Amino acid sequence: MDYSHVIIERLLRLHPKEIDLSLGRIERLLARLGHPERNLPPIVHVAGTNGKGSTIAFMRAMLEAGGKRVHTYTSPHLVSYHERFRLAAGVENGRGVSAFVDEDTLAQALAECEDVNDGAPITVFEITTAAGLLLFSRHPADVLLLEVGLGGRFDATNVIDTPIATVITPISMDHVQFLGDTIAKIAFEKAGILKPGVPAIIAEQPDEAMAVIETVAAKKRAPLLISGQDWQARAENGRLVFQTASEDMGGLFDLPQPRLMGHHQFENAGAAIATLKACPGLDVPDHAIAEGLRTADWPARLQLIDEAPFSDWVPDGTEIWLDGSHNPGGAAVLAAALADLEDRAPKPLHMICGMLSSKDVAGYLSTFAGQAAQLTAVPIPGEQNTLPPADIAQVARSCGLAAQTATDLQDAIQQSVVGPEPPRILICGSLYLAGHVLRTITDARATGAQQKRAV
Repeated sequence: MDYSHVIIERLLRLHPKEIDLSLGRIERLLARLGHPERNLPPIVHVAGTNGKGSTIAFMRAMLEAGGKRVHTYTSPHLVSYHERFRLAAGVENGRGVSAFVDEDTLAQALAECEDVNDGAPITVFEITTAAGLLLFSRHPADVLLLEVGLGGRFDATNVIDTPIATVITPISMDHVQFLGDTIAKIAFEKAGILKPGVPAIIAEQPDEAMAVIETVAAKKRAPLLISGQDWQARAENGRLVFQTASEDMGGLFDLPQPRLMGHHQFENAGAAIATLKACPGLDVPDHAIAEGLRTADWPARLQLIDEAPFSDWVPDGTEIWLDGSHNPGGAAVLAAALADLEDRAPKPLHMICGMLSSKDVAGYLSTFAGQAAQLTAVPIPGEQNTLPPADIAQVARSCGLAAQTATDLQDAIQQSVVGPEPPRILICGSLYLAGHVLRTITDARATGAQQKRAV
């Protein structure tokens, strides 16, 4: 039995308010736990709207290739809560090794936090963050890569005093009901992770966001390393060229193309490299940075799906891609990556889209007008706030997309392959939908393994 899942389900019933931005509740819980946040490895704290997970994936791959022991905390998960917590497990053959926390360890940490909290008001994200900090404090590591859950200023992860670096990835409109309805307001919340004297690596930003970040940084006396000014990552002849304005950070580097697909991953990889170069105490050699670019893995970010049951539902020559983007900024970089695919290997693009009711559906879908041949809207299984497919299809049509609905993914895929030419199918619109896809593949693998054993 997945005891951690049972605990989290109970916590959701006891504390149904999943998001309530404040630091008071988690600070109280951490004090009762003995302040594990004061006994952590050196921390890189990462905020932003898009690209946080990819940037952390690059950093982890580079650090581990350099023999470092790395903890990571990311959210949300795709298949299981375990994915949020990755613990360093030592060094083997000169490489750092880490793995998702095991069931018993996570369940024990959650139970300990729940017991100490003693029924006081708290959100599930706060109590799971406390459990993660407790685990990270009890296992040795060289660095902790800590992803902000939502915003930054009042996010539960912002209980740390002095990280070795902060990172702000590209900012766009998302979670406006919590962070504000303008880029400037959202940027102010994200900039809340900046700390006095701690280098802040800033990825490419809208002008409105950059102005706010610079103002907050000046007040906090946080030194900035800004994309396009202090460092730059660009594609050149099938390689990544990383260049800095400071010789202290190494100058010019000719590196492999990032393994993660899409032109936007050059910027994410550049933010990762700039961060490691800004933290000389980490001492990551150049060969490890190159190796990390080649090996970084981050599921559901323009991921090619070629496994059962999805591969069984389509004719030969069909491509199925999966992406968890769900806001206008994510849609823009996804559309650019799809345009690159189209230039290399033209195919009709058929979108399968499921979204939550809290998202900017028109802002997301309008990006693909003129690019997608059709869109099929689906519900997200198991999600209470899934937007009805008919509503998604109606918005899609208002954005100039030919749209229809389907009862589930299999129905949608089968509707997408009725034409004369094998299409390029994109499943998108929500990380929760992406998680359902990956869970379906995992279940199919388990069923196949059981059948082989039975034979």
